[in-house]
Amino acid sequence: MSVKRFVGANSREAMRQVRAALGDDALILSNRQIEQGVEIIAIADHAAAALGARAVNVPPPPAAPAAAGAEGMRAAAAPSARDPAAPSVPPFARPPASAAPAPTEHGLQTMSAMSERLLREMQEMRSLLASTRGDRPLRARASTLPLVELLRGAGFSAALAEELAHGEPEELEAGADDARLEWIARSLLARLRRLEDETAFPGSSRVVALVGPTGVGKTTTTAKLAARLVMRHGPAGVALVSTDSFRIGAHEQLRIYSRLLDVPIHALDAGAPVTEVLTGLVDQRLVLIDTVGTSQRDQRVIEQSARLQQAGIAVRLVLLLNAAAQPETLEEVIVRYREAARAAGGTLDDCILTKLDEAGRIGPVLDALMRHDLRLLFVSSGQQVPEDLALADGAALVRQALAHRTASAAPAAPAYEPPARWALGILGQGRRVSAILGALRERIGGFRELEAACDLAGLPTTVREARLRPLCEQALEQSAPAGMRWMARTPLAGCDWAMPDIGVDGEGHWMAAALLQHHAPAGQLERLRWARECFGTSVHLLPALPDGAAWAWLEDGGHEWSSAVRGSQRVTYGGERHPLAQLRALASPGGEYRVRMRSRPVRMSLSRLAVDAVPGGSRGAVARPACAWFAELRDADSGTALGQRCWITPDVAEAVALPLLAGQLDGESLPRLTRHAWQRLPQLWQVDTGRELRLLLAAGLAAAAASLEAAEGQWAMDLRAELLGLAGGRRRRTATNLLEALLYLAAARDSLRQVAIGALEGEGGGGA
Repeated sequence: MSVKRFVGANSREAMRQVRAALGDDALILSNRQIEQGVEIIAIADHAAAALGARAVNVPPPPAAPAAAGAEGMRAAAAPSARDPAAPSVPPFARPPASAAPAPTEHGLQTMSAMSERLLREMQEMRSLLASTRGDRPLRARASTLPLVELLRGAGFSAALAEELAHGEPEELEAGADDARLEWIARSLLARLRRLEDETAFPGSSRVVALVGPTGVGKTTTTAKLAARLVMRHGPAGVALVSTDSFRIGAHEQLRIYSRLLDVPIHALDAGAPVTEVLTGLVDQRLVLIDTVGTSQRDQRVIEQSARLQQAGIAVRLVLLLNAAAQPETLEEVIVRYREAARAAGGTLDDCILTKLDEAGRIGPVLDALMRHDLRLLFVSSGQQVPEDLALADGAALVRQALAHRTASAAPAAPAYEPPARWALGILGQGRRVSAILGALRERIGGFRELEAACDLAGLPTTVREARLRPLCEQALEQSAPAGMRWMARTPLAGCDWAMPDIGVDGEGHWMAAALLQHHAPAGQLERLRWARECFGTSVHLLPALPDGAAWAWLEDGGHEWSSAVRGSQRVTYGGERHPLAQLRALASPGGEYRVRMRSRPVRMSLSRLAVDAVPGGSRGAVARPACAWFAELRDADSGTALGQRCWITPDVAEAVALPLLAGQLDGESLPRLTRHAWQRLPQLWQVDTGRELRLLLAAGLAAAAASLEAAEGQWAMDLRAELLGLAGGRRRRTATNLLEALLYLAAARDSLRQVAIGALEGEGGGGA
């Protein structure tokens, strides 16, 4: 295997192992902090060159995304510590001898070619989705343009503005401007990573170094941070270190603050090692290092980062950014300092905004943080210590950024557009995929287990089959469905497979944890008992009337259930047997309810009739008391008749039966969606799944799409917007479109995972 993993107590020890095993020309793919210390993933230079020889021959895409193909492609796609699916930006230059070596020319070509291939695959998947009949992206609305202008006028980049415009929820088409602004603010806030709890800073790190260009306010911010920590923990566990010997009075300025705070301070000359000082402060709870200001264009920025990492102690770097700086300057500062940190074997993922009170508009700096996935810790807006340093309030910052443009009628300056870089394109895709997956895990029951099933694709058949059934059972046990929609035990029309059973959560939503029929026990009663004993399931949506034994068990246990029946179903009424259709006129009118069917709002008028029904599949069985329900369905907007439905339930109140009947109605689309996903999976996934896994994934994705389409509330609207926007273009809120977006999401996740991991193990670039 070409890729190797090294673990050391610190970065120096891990790098020593890399050089000993792979030589000085090894290509560093990723590095991160773990419980055991520092983990580095590296590949030998000759292996990277061989991989590059294959990858660079890939023909260019016909329409490459904006983020791909830029000059200076000098980074390797590798998983970040926070998000395994999101590649991170690698070193830009060879570090000093004590730090990690830079990628070789072969390695750079390899990574850029692989990244171009990944972005091209995503573009091709989007084109494939758009070419499907009925799923073509809609033409941009006239209301999209003001949204883009608003965001660009506030200083956000065109890429972010268009991304939000494409994902604007359909529900806001005719909405008020206030509702649109609230959605924009929520969308921006979701993209801004920030420190939520001040007590979580600095976390496991004991040494924090503030870095940044000259004049950004590092010394004052160091004093403010020290004051806040002293107020929280007392002065006993805090120490200050100053390495700024260039600026006249820099040491003395910090020394004054240290006397006021009653904390020790250690001053170092420029270039002096920090090893001895940090070694002598091992008993301190927190050590704050005020570093010398270094221009992002100065080669010494790398030397400074390397010197901080030489102490053998994990040092957390925090980048200070001037909120009033020009967008071009912010971009250059972030890129250079992060590359310098990685070149030294460290990471730089946190930042503090300074001089917020001097910024005319803060949209550009927020846009930079979102694009580079920097976590915002604090904001500084003055010189007072410690009053003018506060925990970052993301909502307030977003409101401030948007208020600048909306409060002024004068045209704002054109927004700065960062240079096209393939790494930023991949990072953006990775962050969006990760965020959407996280929301789906939280909101759709069983989605986490569906992801685990996705990871079985491509495995050898025997391995996949051995793991699939335990995974399905584990998924149902962990998600514990409150109900189950049991499907007909015969193959679906036009297919050679039977529809899997679908779980229902406690709120009546479909779960992504599907159950292949042959994984459940044989026999209706046995299946019902099994679901009750293993998962606690007590609600059942049946495709037909239960047989005698199952009916008796359901009745004795007080279970809620309903059966979908045809109008030709014969029941007993008034001592005589009649088809249900003949008894509709005798039913007592009930209420009228708004439900969803086939991705459209429907008015359902209910009526009920007490009857006796013979259990299904039982000759000579005694008829049991039941309730027949009749529904008239009409389009909620036009009033057009959409058909009629009949169901049989126990004799229960209408309020109890209504969720069951609405579930039966909504579930009618599941077989159609599953068939659609079954057909589309091979087109989007060029990987062997096998019949069982393919069916499980198709049913799980179909259930997730149907659940998300029917869900109401702000979270559902926002998640639908993000998901549909990910697939590109503008798409209506339909279960089919959401299913297509989920299929794209799954394929994009697999592509990112393969390029970041599998492709680096000698699989020639690893397509999805």
